[in-house]
Amino acid sequence: MSLVEVEEANPVMASAPIAPYNSSPLGNSSSPNASRESLKMEPLADVAMLPGEERVIDKDIIYICPFNAAVKGKVFITNYRLYFKNTDSEMPVTLDVPLGVISRVEKMGGASSRGENSYGLEITCKQLFAFLSQEKYEENGWNVYEAMEEYRRQGVPNSEWRVTFINKNYELCDTYPTILVVPYKATDEDLKRVATFRSRCRIPVLSWFHKENHAVIMRCSQPLVGMSGKRNKDDERYLDLIREANGTTKLTIYDARPNVNAVANKATGGGYEGDDAYQNAELVFLDIHNIHVMRESLKKLKDIVYPNVEESHWLSSLESTHWLEHIKLVLSGAIQVADKVSSGSSVVVHCSDGWDRTAQLTSLSMLMLDSYYRTLRGFQVLLEKEWIGFGHKFASRIGHGDKNHADQDRSPIFVQFIDCVWQMTKQFPTAFEFNERLLVVILDHLYSCRFGTFLYNCESARESNNVRAKTVSLWSSVNSDTSLYINPFYTPESSRVLYPVASMRHLELWVTYYIRWNPRIQHQQQSPVEQRYKELLVLRDQYLKKLEELQLSDSTPSSTHLTNSSTPNAATPNQHITHLQTPF
Repeated sequence: MSLVEVEEANPVMASAPIAPYNSSPLGNSSSPNASRESLKMEPLADVAMLPGEERVIDKDIIYICPFNAAVKGKVFITNYRLYFKNTDSEMPVTLDVPLGVISRVEKMGGASSRGENSYGLEITCKQLFAFLSQEKYEENGWNVYEAMEEYRRQGVPNSEWRVTFINKNYELCDTYPTILVVPYKATDEDLKRVATFRSRCRIPVLSWFHKENHAVIMRCSQPLVGMSGKRNKDDERYLDLIREANGTTKLTIYDARPNVNAVANKATGGGYEGDDAYQNAELVFLDIHNIHVMRESLKKLKDIVYPNVEESHWLSSLESTHWLEHIKLVLSGAIQVADKVSSGSSVVVHCSDGWDRTAQLTSLSMLMLDSYYRTLRGFQVLLEKEWIGFGHKFASRIGHGDKNHADQDRSPIFVQFIDCVWQMTKQFPTAFEFNERLLVVILDHLYSCRFGTFLYNCESARESNNVRAKTVSLWSSVNSDTSLYINPFYTPESSRVLYPVASMRHLELWVTYYIRWNPRIQHQQQSPVEQRYKELLVLRDQYLKKLEELQLSDSTPSSTHLTNSSTPNAATPNQHITHLQTPF
């Protein structure tokens, strides 16, 4: 992170905007001089303030830029962002950083320091801006996902699967949504007994139903086997009901963890489904590492791309981060799940608690199997359902509103998932209706706290904090101008299952996200092919507009008279249409 230094006794320090690995808004203090400073603040230059955004302070500073050395300018701080613009350079240097992106800032200098860059003053974030935002949009993004509507689209409830409202008050499981789909033959009393044997009471529930072969993807947490090897007949019978629903010979249980980790979890009361207890099931370990490993991996990646890209030993440096290796394992696991379901066998997916690696695997496999989730609206539904609804711990993993930047619960699990989606869009450039820009915007607002979409750990917490009523959904903003997020090469293929190649030779570092703040990278972000395609679309629209004008002029009485008196070889409006549209 770069530092901001000032020429006076009370300087300000901030962090440069990089792809964050554990970013969070900090603390609950602000400048004691904020009210006095606000009286003499200059307008916030070159940036439109959001409704509800207010300036707190501005200062003349020197920003130690990793790309342009020391840069003089002015920093403006609002209740949403830190904004800096240079004043002494021909090349414009700006920072526009939501406070939620700042993980921490460090005090620098002291009484013994000398010179104009002697002191630094830490900045902390006062609140979550989402609750102060007054942005208005035509569409209410909170209505994008309706659980019953989505389950009906999949083809449930039916004779094999039923909807239960046993969790309507979050009494069965406080991290699950209120609407759950379970085997038709399982009673609510069965569910209560199964919940006692699953970590955090996260019982196996349906994520996706295959309309043709009736195979399903179920998600849950680990069984509470413990060191003594406990068994639970209700849990064993429940998994048999899942298997029997479509006549699957062997139910496949995908445990996302490495085998050794699953065994180690027995010491803390967890474990896995043993062959002796679950005789009609096959257990497969997918070797995906835990949140701590992923956090350290992204830290290493950050170190080799910021502030300077490690050019001399780039390939070995990238390999040493193991980031793409982790991406490969997640994608490989999802491919196995999708392939098994596509072949007609039902699967159960879990990790330890069922809210990190489980969400990665279920959502990626559903993206491979179901083309609806590859549309702009469908992808929003997928995130709302598998991540937000089923309790991925966004608050804990990102650290919204928590100043403890060293919290061991922080981890880039959702960032990793979006990276996997990006890898798929690169391998199948015509299969996704949305473009890379949408993925970047989602990750930006994962940290920005501008919208309420990713706040809190689960549905019950969002409900108790009245998030839907008090904040704006990210999808309200996205759907207000969908043209920004549409992939011009998209070709709908409803029945196609995508199987990406999970090989190191086919995976790439997402440069336009992880290294996008490097000035050399910024000029390369737009694909020349995509840019040319957009130019052709603009040209087409211009021709069509001209065509409409010609058609209107042809429909006037004078032009009708001229047409009737013209020679047989004169071009008709239809001929004009054919000529103008042929190149497109």
